[in-house]
Amino acid sequence: MSYSRIRRSHSRTAPAYLALACVGFASAPALAQDAKEDTAPSLGGVTVSDTAIEETPYRAPRADSPKYTAPLLDTPKTVIVVPSQVIQDTGSTTFVEALRTVPGITFGAGEGGNPQGDRPLIRGFDAQGSTYIDGVRSVGGQSREIFAIEQIEVVKGGDSTMGGRGSAGGSLNLVSKMPHLGTSAQADLSYGTDDYKRATIDANYQLGETAAIRLNGMWHDADVAKRDVVTYNRWGISPSAALGLGTATRAFVNYYHMQSDDIPDPGIPFERPGNATYVNTADQLAIGPADVDRTNFYGLANRDFRRTNTDELLLRAEHDLSDTIRLRATTKYANVKQAYVITQPDDSQGNVVNGLVWRRANTRWSNVDSMVGQLDLAGKFDTGGIEHSFSTGFEASWEQSKRGSFAVNTNIGTANGDRCNAANQAAGNCTSLLNPTPYDNWRNIPAGGTTGVPITKSAATGKTEATTYALYAADTVTVTDYLLLNLGLRYDWFDTAATTIATSGNTVLSNKEHFLNYQAGVVLKPMSNGSVYVSIAKSSTPAGSMIGEGSEGNALTALTTLDLKAEVTKSYEIGTKWSFFDDAFGLNLALFKTDTDNARITNGADVVFQGKRNIKGVEVGFNGKPLPFWSVFGGYTYMDSKIVDGGFTSATVGGVTVITPSINNGKPFPNTPKHSFTAWSTFDIAQRFQIGGGAIYSSKQYGSFGTVVLDNGTTGTIVRSIPSYWRFDAMASARIADNISLRANVQNLTNKKYYDKTYSTHFVTVAPGRSVFATLSLKY
Repeated sequence: MSYSRIRRSHSRTAPAYLALACVGFASAPALAQDAKEDTAPSLGGVTVSDTAIEETPYRAPRADSPKYTAPLLDTPKTVIVVPSQVIQDTGSTTFVEALRTVPGITFGAGEGGNPQGDRPLIRGFDAQGSTYIDGVRSVGGQSREIFAIEQIEVVKGGDSTMGGRGSAGGSLNLVSKMPHLGTSAQADLSYGTDDYKRATIDANYQLGETAAIRLNGMWHDADVAKRDVVTYNRWGISPSAALGLGTATRAFVNYYHMQSDDIPDPGIPFERPGNATYVNTADQLAIGPADVDRTNFYGLANRDFRRTNTDELLLRAEHDLSDTIRLRATTKYANVKQAYVITQPDDSQGNVVNGLVWRRANTRWSNVDSMVGQLDLAGKFDTGGIEHSFSTGFEASWEQSKRGSFAVNTNIGTANGDRCNAANQAAGNCTSLLNPTPYDNWRNIPAGGTTGVPITKSAATGKTEATTYALYAADTVTVTDYLLLNLGLRYDWFDTAATTIATSGNTVLSNKEHFLNYQAGVVLKPMSNGSVYVSIAKSSTPAGSMIGEGSEGNALTALTTLDLKAEVTKSYEIGTKWSFFDDAFGLNLALFKTDTDNARITNGADVVFQGKRNIKGVEVGFNGKPLPFWSVFGGYTYMDSKIVDGGFTSATVGGVTVITPSINNGKPFPNTPKHSFTAWSTFDIAQRFQIGGGAIYSSKQYGSFGTVVLDNGTTGTIVRSIPSYWRFDAMASARIADNISLRANVQNLTNKKYYDKTYSTHFVTVAPGRSVFATLSLKY
């Protein structure tokens, strides 16, 4: 097998507006000549001169972004911060693993058009395009590592006011590890079952009185417990430098590189296809994963691959204009490449019922560039005795995605759905359902041919480019000690164009749109350590917001050009938050409701609908130290979702037009369990030892709904879903010496067989089985 290497490409021109952030970056040091040198960095919602609150390992009282104008206790929405200590103790190594500690977040599977990589869903809404790194949108299909991440911030509920387009169910922000004063180093060496090997380093070195450099590195190589063939191999490095630490003017440079070379997991098929024969019984219409051995691998070890390459460069400067006002400029460039051939165990042609699986090849390559400039001004001021904690700014961004495919042939001379004839079985295009053979001598035989040909990479078949300008402002108004108002506005100018590249000529679809988003909340403070709040937020998702790098209901297509108005989602929340024991432990409770009244829906022909969907629920969260020796982190989420109006289909029968409502009407969202629960807890023993454990629960998740003709001639509804599950983890650690510690993690302690993702009608993914690994930590 051969394939074309991925080559890095650069745009010949860069948008002129990016000079704005560069000017801010270059000019900020000059503003500091007369500034005080004893000021300390601040976090979100805190002025420069505020005294820092000591943080407990499992509780962060503030978010990192200056857009947060109040501590989280007084922020009228659900915001969960996953700190580095929770990530470390749970043994999480990826973005997805770390987010499993947060209830109400599920994950969707990638396919072909929807790229492989992180696809989190928050409160039932896809957040694939609402993920940020250091407050800058992260685009491009990828699987994010966390070796260079300090914490992960999860916002639930509409968040377009903070981040821009999308964010209907919430957003995610990863905060990078940056240099700090002081010299320290830590190396972690891990080894475990299933050939698990991992090494990381985090070294910070102070240069002089106000400068420091930091280096984070990672190497990871492991198989997957109870999954044949699947392997994950990656390495990454992130050097950074800072100047002016502890002074009124600070500058940061951070570079991040990560690349991977994996044999991806294709999952297993659903047990029956839509064209099988069904009898008129409920159990026949409830379709789950095929009942096969959890180790079954339906891909091809000598064909399947997934390679990624991510490069990011961030420049940031901060200047304290006064004791209460701060200016910050950020510029970031990112390039994300991905290429894969992955087998989807597809059964659209009805072979599973005959004990065979067709090895459909999903292929894709993509090259995504993005450039962003941000200018933020934040601080505090008083007007007539009323205190304002404000943040305002400007953002400009340019994003471009190019993509294509690989020439892989999986169908030899078949017709009428006969995908698994003798020729296709002999060529390795089909395999046994019960006993698949991943090391088949597969041959890439084109239609009408008899010999194999190399796999080749196509030229670009599509390109999407988007430009965004935005102005935003937020203010927390302290009317009295007992009453706070939280207000926010953001106005976006969004311009995107999607080009389909073909030998017969290119087709261009474009969309220019501007939209206003807002948030408003009232916070009552019955006591200084508690708050009761009510809030509303509006989010907008314009057509083409994913720039071709994800699955979106409001995609930029020939049909949606008939009505390009952005989808509008409104989120309502009422809740209460409390902190105890000098802010060491926190509890929160929220009731929420999210409505989308103009969801873009097409019927596959020439009609565009404005559908409706909503979700409502309850969320409880806890984090921190209820006792000096006891740390906890987790929560519970109840989500009741409904597709109120999924549109309709129309057909002409005997000259009469027959309107059929969507089968999805009244059904719950895909990948949205009604109940989800997470808990992680550790206990310190004799100041030297620690034991801990965790639990994760998810109720049933639906994949899709469909209609079939039953054996009695009537129409039935088939329901594809994955069952509920409990998962348990455990951990124990010991401090061997002052600078040496050892930790052991057991994930999926009971070796539970469960399914954690589903992709619509075709397949599900099997979660890893029990894995055990130990980590030796060396500190300096």
